[in-house]
Amino acid sequence: MKTTLNELEKHNFHFSGGCKLMRCLGKTEIDDEPLDLLTILESNGLDDTLWCLRAVEGFEREKILLTIAFAKQVEHLMSEESKKAIDIAEKFFNGLATMEELAKARRAAGRSASDAYSAARNAADANAPAYAAAEAARKAYNAAAEASWGGTYNADAFEAADAAYAAAAEAAEAAAYADAKSEMQAKQTEILKKLLEETV
Repeated sequence: MKTTLNELEKHNFHFSGGCKLMRCLGKTEIDDEPLDLLTILESNGLDDTLWCLRAVEGFEREKILLTIAFAKQVEHLMSEESKKAIDIAEKFFNGLATMEELAKARRAAGRSASDAYSAARNAADANAPAYAAAEAARKAYNAAAEASWGGTYNADAFEAADAAYAAAAEAAEAAAYADAKSEMQAKQTEILKKLLEETV
């Protein structure tokens, strides 16, 4: 997956992250030279790289599968409805579940997700593993929503992103004060790195 410094600026990449990346690249001006997200991961770390996914065109399926993989890291904290939503979303992308099954699972998982996510956002440590998973899911959800508003609506992608978002959001509140944050961050980094290496 690639982007450019100009694309990052268009999406309002935060100042400190941009400065860090520019120093790593040895540049003083932004340009349109292709920039691999693996480079951003090595320079800026997990959170900034997840943010930069919004500046990557295409790869909707990969972004949503990343969301599912992150959500599964906190699956043990989820309700049965949310676990099922994650399972159905994954099966859907492997051709083993229908759109109707996916929509039904999303609705079941989403009943309490919004309140849980809001609570986590207000009260949780921003580095908590489940919060990070919810953030990743939210970004994929937003990417699918933005695509639909741009006139290229993909109902399948939107439903899958929504299902993963709802499940990860519910887990965020339960794991707000979880231990082993660095371990979870390391696992998420490995998941993301593997995906980026596969899409070079």
